[in-house]
Amino acid sequence: MLLNKMLVLSYIVLFLYSFAVLLILLYGLAQFNLLINYLKSKKQIDNSVKFNFKNSTEIPFVTIQLPIFNEKYVVERLLTTIAKIDYPKDKLEIQVLDDSTDDSIFETKVIIDDLHKSGLDIRHITRTNRIGFKAGALKEGLVTAKGEFIAIFDADFVPQKDWLLQTIPYFKDKKIGVVQTRWGHLNRDYSILTKIQAFALDAHFTLEQVGRNSQSHFINFNGTAGVWRKECIIDAGNWESDTLTEDLDLSYRAQLKRWKFKYLEHVVTPAELPVLLSAARSQQFRWNKGGAENFRKMNWRVITSKSIPLKTKIHGILHLLNSSMFLMIFAMAVLSVPILFIKNTYDHLAVLFDIFIFFIITSILFFISYWVTFKNIQGGGFKNFIKYIGLFFTFYTIAMGFSLHNTIAVLEGLLGKKSEFIRTPKFNIEALKDKWKDNIYISKSISKNTIIEGFLVLYFLFGLYSGYKFNDFALYPFHLMLLFGFGFVFVKSITDTK
Repeated sequence: MLLNKMLVLSYIVLFLYSFAVLLILLYGLAQFNLLINYLKSKKQIDNSVKFNFKNSTEIPFVTIQLPIFNEKYVVERLLTTIAKIDYPKDKLEIQVLDDSTDDSIFETKVIIDDLHKSGLDIRHITRTNRIGFKAGALKEGLVTAKGEFIAIFDADFVPQKDWLLQTIPYFKDKKIGVVQTRWGHLNRDYSILTKIQAFALDAHFTLEQVGRNSQSHFINFNGTAGVWRKECIIDAGNWESDTLTEDLDLSYRAQLKRWKFKYLEHVVTPAELPVLLSAARSQQFRWNKGGAENFRKMNWRVITSKSIPLKTKIHGILHLLNSSMFLMIFAMAVLSVPILFIKNTYDHLAVLFDIFIFFIITSILFFISYWVTFKNIQGGGFKNFIKYIGLFFTFYTIAMGFSLHNTIAVLEGLLGKKSEFIRTPKFNIEALKDKWKDNIYISKSISKNTIIEGFLVLYFLFGLYSGYKFNDFALYPFHLMLLFGFGFVFVKSITDTK
């Protein structure tokens, strides 16, 4: 009887493991399709109609919204940069949507007053509450915004002087609701953590955004470094705060209303990457939980829409499921150790272990796809390819280390558990000489998830030991990556609090 129960349990484990591997493969195939789209886009000629800014009557009024919350270390850089934006002053206003609860609100007011005296139309808008968090602040600012177009920048972004001149002209096409630009990275080479974040974001802003947009599939406004047509925001139902990624939510509602989005890969807007693991954790948690919340909220609207083609629906659903891949990766990782025992206990089930080959295929698809986008930004050649190999496997390893944390975020999102919008702390760190130790926004507490990640290090060490005992080394590379991935996250989580 016990043997029968163990066999049934083995079948259940094999089913769940296989299901996770096959879903990851499906995601990999979708990414490879985006690569094909990306390569095709390079042959396309952009015939977009544009405003002629040589004719002053064609220059529209623009409002720049700067949503900030306790941005002591970067607010001066932000406001100084925005004040230098090249655009007719009589057709530009700046709203500083300040929800700060610390003394930075007074420092911000002083800077704004000085800029206002210089002739800049800039206003300091504060609220007595943080209802709706960032979405609430944007919505409230929109009520008094004078601009026909609304440009949005988070506090850590440093747009180029000609940013509006490069983006606003595309709105001559009255069907365009959003123009989004590519993120750059001020501190890409600061540490391993910033390098792998830049690596992942570069893939999103090239492979994914271009791959979708070039074929008229749904893309997302990325919360910053983009411009909205005010009419589009209102028509789509305005900002809503029932998810942690209000940008993705409004993007899908707008595109379901048949508004077009224009993505500009060639316009790069530099920003600062989180330098601490705790900051990267909070950002990842918000993005992944928000993505899952939006899948819960939007999937049926996408599926049942009669105005969008089937292929766009498929890519839309997979886009909304992006964050859920961490759930599949974590499930596959945890089940891989029992799978090792099943394989070496039941000979007739050993053949099913070959399902792992599909994860290898997925990894190869990612390797090829990310190389194309890496080469596009960093350049090709043998030396860069060798650099890419190291960076890819470092990224893959650390991404696995984040899988527990992100899985919890995804489950909370899918199950409808609500939580506050926690802004990622900014540091004004651009070079190795810059220090973060005295930053008052740093969390000194160790998350309970960190303790579990410590146990997972031991768990995958046990997996390596088991492979050695069974003389079965097929999963050794996978378990080594999991060991180092969770080890990196565990150690950094502790050392960053000291």
